Amino acid sequence: MSAGTCGHDGVSLRPFNRHRTMSGNGDETSWVALRQLLVERYDHFRQRLTRRLGSADAAQETLHELYLRMDRPDSAGALQNPNTYIVASAVNLARDRWRTERRRAERVDVDAFYALIDENPGPDRVVEGRLAVEALRRAVAELTPRQREILIAVRYEKLTQDEIAKRLGISSRFVRMELRHALEHCEARLAKDF
Repeated sequence: MSAGTCGHDGVSLRPFNRHRTMSGNGDETSWVALRQLLVERYDHFRQRLTRRLGSADAAQETLHELYLRMDRPDSAGALQNPNTYIVASAVNLARDRWRTERRRAERVDVDAFYALIDENPGPDRVVEGRLAVEALRRAVAELTPRQREILIAVRYEKLTQDEIAKRLGISSRFVRMELRHALEHCEARLAKDF
C-alpha cells in the first residue's frame, strides 16, 4: 500500500506529518496539531478506545474531553508518535474519570448507610436505660441527706464547692469529702447492679 491509502478498517494509513504539528522552533508538537490529528482520525481513535475501554460511549466521551483539554496555548513537547500519545492520554483520562466516579460512589454509599442508621434506642437499650436510672435513684436515696444535697447541688444546680460550703455553712474541704463519698457510693452501687 502506498502512503495515503486506506487500511482494512477504512482508516488512513498515511504517516503523521511532523511538519504540520511543529511549532515555530522545529522540535515541539503543538496542541493545535494534535487536535487536528484527533479530528482527522477520530473514527480510528474511537474504535481503538472502544476496544480498550469496552464501551463506545466511554470512548466517545473521553475523546471529547481530551479534545477540550488539548485547547492550550503551550506545546505538547517533542512527540515520537502522536497517535500513541493521543490513545495513551485518552486511556489515562478514562481511568482518572472512573477512579473519581468510584470514589464518589463510595461516598454516596457511606452517606446512604448513615441515613439508614436509626439513632433512636431500641427496646433493649430503653429498658437498660430505665434500669440504670432506677438503680441510680436507689443509690442516691441511700446517701445521707447532706451527701444527697451536695451531689444534687454539684450535678444539677451546677454550683461550685465553695458556693455549696457557704449555703450549708461547712468548709469546702468537707464538701469535697462528702461529694467523693457520694460519688464512690453511687459508682459502687451501679457497678454491683450492672
